[in-house]
Amino acid sequence: MYCTVEDLIIEWKREAVLTEKILESLTDEALLQQVYPEGRTLGRIAWHFVTNIPDYLTEFGVPIAKVPNSSVVPSAKEITEVFKTVSSQATNALQERWTDDTLKQTQNAFGRTESNATIFMGLIKHIVHHRGQVTVLMRQAGLSIPAVYGPSKEGGRR
Repeated sequence: MYCTVEDLIIEWKREAVLTEKILESLTDEALLQQVYPEGRTLGRIAWHFVTNIPDYLTEFGVPIAKVPNSSVVPSAKEITEVFKTVSSQATNALQERWTDDTLKQTQNAFGRTESNATIFMGLIKHIVHHRGQVTVLMRQAGLSIPAVYGPSKEGGRR
């Protein structure tokens, strides 16, 4: 759990670096990879978690600019660049708007009363969840997987 905004920012930045490593490994061809014919593509999943960040934060009182044209999956490079921009905007907005006391405040989130710290942890978990899905689809598409929380099959280290 986050006790200070600084704790939260440190974790956000740490996870952002790991997410960037995954996104930077994508190719435009791999964005079309699906688990099954009716399933979302790798590109749709990656673009979903990137474009969801402003929506999620705005919903819980940390407004940042929405991603334009979020219904259309762009190139792999653009997904990465938009993530970097949105991640930086999120960091700045959190530093400007939240205090350590704000983390303890509660609000309704998905039908439950949660602290802002718990709500923000949910955003990080949401990204990590989808990042895991993306790595499975990357493997199916024949891409190398960068090390995230430890070495990958390819032997890379964090």
